[in-house]
Amino acid sequence: MLRNLPTVPAGFVGRREELAHLAEALRTQRVVTLTGAGGVGKSRLALEAADRTLRAGERGVAWADLWPLPDDRLLVASVADAVDFADHTTNPALDSLADWLADRDALLVLDSCEHLVEPCHRLVARLVHSCPRLTVLVTSREPLGLPGEHLVDVGPLPPATDAVEMFRLRAAAAGSPVSSPADLVAVARLCARLEGMPLAVELIAGQLAHRTVEEVELELGARLDITADGTLPGPPRHRAVRTTIGWSHELCAPAERLLWARISVFREPVDSHTVRLVCAGGPLDGDEIGRALTGLSRKSVLSHADGLYRMLDTVREYGRMWLDRLGESRASADRHAAHFLGTARDARDGWLGEQQARWYERLGSAHADLCAALDHLLSRQPDSALELIGLLAFPWSCCGHLREAAAYLEDALALSAASGPVRTRALWALGITRVLRGEHEQAAQLAAFCRDRADVQDDVDGTLHAAYLLGLTHLLLGRPMAARQEVERALRDAGGTAFTSAGHLLCRLVRVFALTGAGLLDEARREAEELRRGCVERGEWWTRSYTDYQLALIGLFEDRAEDATAHALSMLDGKRHLGDSFGIALGLDLLASALAAQGAGERAVAAYGAGETYWSAVGHPQRGTPELGPVRERYEDTARALLGDDGYERALLRSALTDPETILHGLLDGPRGSR
Repeated sequence: MLRNLPTVPAGFVGRREELAHLAEALRTQRVVTLTGAGGVGKSRLALEAADRTLRAGERGVAWADLWPLPDDRLLVASVADAVDFADHTTNPALDSLADWLADRDALLVLDSCEHLVEPCHRLVARLVHSCPRLTVLVTSREPLGLPGEHLVDVGPLPPATDAVEMFRLRAAAAGSPVSSPADLVAVARLCARLEGMPLAVELIAGQLAHRTVEEVELELGARLDITADGTLPGPPRHRAVRTTIGWSHELCAPAERLLWARISVFREPVDSHTVRLVCAGGPLDGDEIGRALTGLSRKSVLSHADGLYRMLDTVREYGRMWLDRLGESRASADRHAAHFLGTARDARDGWLGEQQARWYERLGSAHADLCAALDHLLSRQPDSALELIGLLAFPWSCCGHLREAAAYLEDALALSAASGPVRTRALWALGITRVLRGEHEQAAQLAAFCRDRADVQDDVDGTLHAAYLLGLTHLLLGRPMAARQEVERALRDAGGTAFTSAGHLLCRLVRVFALTGAGLLDEARREAEELRRGCVERGEWWTRSYTDYQLALIGLFEDRAEDATAHALSMLDGKRHLGDSFGIALGLDLLASALAAQGAGERAVAAYGAGETYWSAVGHPQRGTPELGPVRERYEDTARALLGDDGYERALLRSALTDPETILHGLLDGPRGSR
């Protein structure tokens, strides 16, 4: 079951009627759109409704944040990411997404669609047509215009009741509780002047850290009186939000206003260290940034949770406007892109070490910012864009962003005139995307081209990576000896040990696979165990998990089912650390076979069923090197013999109806999942 929701903040206020109406609409309608002005609380209402749907336990829920997208190029990819679909197919992206969601009972939330109304119209129309059990909840300042779209106009909070309660709660959370009768009366007057708009109420409550309620009412009231004559366009509630944001901006210290503008360049929640690296300069030094972050948080311009700072979309829009007025938009985008290029370089340099899993996690959490950096560099510095996507494509391909990696690689290769190792790396990365999509011959051609380029340029790292890719294609096409010859040539010419570089390690791994595929099991086992020991010593997970995969396979070939199970579980644990759906699918197939070999028929079928779900999540039937196919078939027959035909089918149905992550958790962390 899908469980992809942002963290739900505590302290939701009011909206009982709206929530009841939404609950009914989400049961009976296919497309429900929450419309209303910016700052009225559409996203917060949608989040509360989605959370209640998820807690009811009747259907899955997925949330797609669309506001970071400048256009529709990554729209389908963003939705695919939200619904845990790591598309490895060559089909049109929307077709593959619709196939994945076709039979799923789920609520999909598309948040902030107003800048993508037409693309979202097309996307939702296709999904609703192809996925009969899917419901789509949209937040937008205008409807999508779909037939049968159920519109819910989200209004402000009642000023005299819920708005006052929100003000009181937010003020208390900021350390400025409001309790006296006189202050509560003044708050009620303020909320009425603010038309009950939640964003305006939150921002004003944040001012109590420096002002009394009476001072806030007096100062803001004067501003609202000025705008009431219509000098600002739009209805009163729009003016109330804009006026409040503008007044909050004026009340900020100069350093806070500058940071407000500069921090608007980020798309994802961000930690203070990154803010200091990207936003420093001029009057903003490290200490001043720390004080400004604290001030903006107290004023509710930023929210701060779990060490990360986040800015609401409407507040960010205001910051971007001031960034333009200050003439800093280009410079801020340059600093932002340079920072994330540096992050990708650090991730490459740390790939062999104990921080590998943390780098995968960090690249995943910064995905929207990495895409923004790539978009900026493609338009301004295509050579740097080529380097960045060349560094990102491998981890992205492993962890759910294969289609985006391929698209950015193609764009960067077309726009950049760079040559040398950077271009070779990007071409190699494109080959990785091809092989993972099953386009083995294209991958082999790219690998051979990269090998020839690297040899001419004396690029040892490029030669090793090309040998890995070419060896991988040979393995998948059932040519283990050709794979072995390719990587052994590269390793011999490069010198060094298995852990000299990532390229050395990748080639050694292909050699293990090739030895297994050729039936040289003793040699394969020795090399796999040696590699695994080195990986464990260094805290490296990616290669370690594939050595476990090979050791499990060898264990099955040698009728050592208990060893095979232990290594398959270890492989799955590694892939779970990295968030690699493709690797988890491979590992579940292997674990199922090992469990069947041990006589654990029920657990074997549970693993088979979960594996089928993970395979569908990458858009492919079961895959892997050719020697795995007969193993699957043999032990599926074993599991069926253990349970009988009826028992096997019942167990498979139970597995199909169970959340695959729950099964994975039970296999790895349950009483019999210890290693």
